[in-house]
Amino acid sequence: MQGTPSDIDYKELYEQQLARLTELKEQHEQQLSLEADLREQVAALTFELNQLRKMVFGSRRERFIPEPGITKAELQMALDLDADTIAQCKISAATKVEYIRTRAEVTADKPKAHPGRMKLPDHLRRETIILKPEADVTGLTKIGEEVTEILDYIPPELYVRQYIRPKYAAALSDGFSTVITASLPGRMMEKCMAGEGLLAQMIVDKYVDHLPIHRQLQRYERMGVHIAQSTSNDWFRTTLNHLSSLYEAHKRLTLAIGYLGADETPIKVLDDDKKGSTHKGFYWVYHNSEQKLILFDYRPGRGREGPDDILKDFQGYLQTDGYSAYEDFGKRPGIILMHCMAHARRKFIDALQNDRAMAEHALNLFGQLYAVERKIKQGGLSGDAVVELRRQEASPVLTTLHAWMQEEYPKIQLKKSPIAQAMAYCLPRWEKLCIYTTDARLQIDNSSVENAIRPVAIGRKNYLFAGSHEAAQRAAMIYSLLATCKLHDINPYEWLRDVLQRMHLYTTGNIEALLPQNWVKLPDWDMD
Repeated sequence: MQGTPSDIDYKELYEQQLARLTELKEQHEQQLSLEADLREQVAALTFELNQLRKMVFGSRRERFIPEPGITKAELQMALDLDADTIAQCKISAATKVEYIRTRAEVTADKPKAHPGRMKLPDHLRRETIILKPEADVTGLTKIGEEVTEILDYIPPELYVRQYIRPKYAAALSDGFSTVITASLPGRMMEKCMAGEGLLAQMIVDKYVDHLPIHRQLQRYERMGVHIAQSTSNDWFRTTLNHLSSLYEAHKRLTLAIGYLGADETPIKVLDDDKKGSTHKGFYWVYHNSEQKLILFDYRPGRGREGPDDILKDFQGYLQTDGYSAYEDFGKRPGIILMHCMAHARRKFIDALQNDRAMAEHALNLFGQLYAVERKIKQGGLSGDAVVELRRQEASPVLTTLHAWMQEEYPKIQLKKSPIAQAMAYCLPRWEKLCIYTTDARLQIDNSSVENAIRPVAIGRKNYLFAGSHEAAQRAAMIYSLLATCKLHDINPYEWLRDVLQRMHLYTTGNIEALLPQNWVKLPDWDMD
């Protein structure tokens, strides 16, 4: 029998409905949490996809420019800090104005004046051809001439340097005779058929212009000269082995300074223990910015054994990208570990698509830091003037950026978004990122090391791998010397050809004279 209204237990019904409501609320919150997780996963996967697309198809440039069409006033507002921050940090107006001026010039749509026809260098040989009018000019006065210059090219030439040594018979007092003939000029590789000019060209073609050996041999084949691959490989191996003493002197001088930048890059290497696949080795690269020296050191792995070995006697500042293999150096007496601002900035570049507002705010502040460095470079400042300018104009910006990240990171750290990862990278490394402001010798970032690594990245796309671990180390030797030539604006072919011609005349005691930074170009001389 159905109960009457008076028989209904309203309290029990209320509790049941309340329990059901609580259950639905929990389910709703779970769904919201699941949706948030899924959105975060989608954002993370989208970010990874965009990064992969950028690596495969996109530009590697990291220039940050505000949104197109932004006015100077809007740019000023974007760069301006709030009043309390300005009062606290006292950022120099000159730094901000310089940054705004630079960015405004980048975004302005100004027509550029045409530079005119390219002037051909004066050092090139001129082949003069005089063209006279077909009309009769007898008795006319010459009032001038029209000069038209055309840049032309003659393919390189392989030639044979042939030594002919007359032989003479001379009688001796005891009735015997002897043969007199001239000696061959001294050479680093006396039995090698290839001359120093050819060896230098082949090495520069591979390690500077990234032309693999088999393509070079195809070019020589078209010129009518067949060189076996095995023969050219022997030439390379022997030549680079002879340069090992020069490399050791270069290594000693590079590491003797009190400030080094360090980075590493992979290289595929054929390994007899890995049939059908390649081994992933690494070039560890060190930059001596004071003397403009680059050192490549090959290691089979990316563990700390490499830097531990080569930097065992190092004392001074070591600037890295924050890779964990270097962390132990910060605990060693006499070594100050510092980090690279470009790597920190790069994280916010990557976060632009995920959270443009926050990423732009950080990048604007990074831009002010680099505006200070441009002012130092353009003004030719050094010593205490550099430290003072950084103290006045860079340190307040660093303080502001650090405070902003400390305030914002707790709000977003659980999201694991690119912007959160950027802050997570910077915050624990902040003290080491700011060390550069304390010494005029120090640089804001490690870009010079990355610039030295770029040719390796291009080269390995062409020649794909090194033939062995020994070949990879030989490549590290020549990369070191040729990269140093580039820093000193030295023609690598001229330097290497001269070194190969003269190296047999030097010992370990004076071989430093042949290093790029000490090399003095001599007039072309005849090996005869």
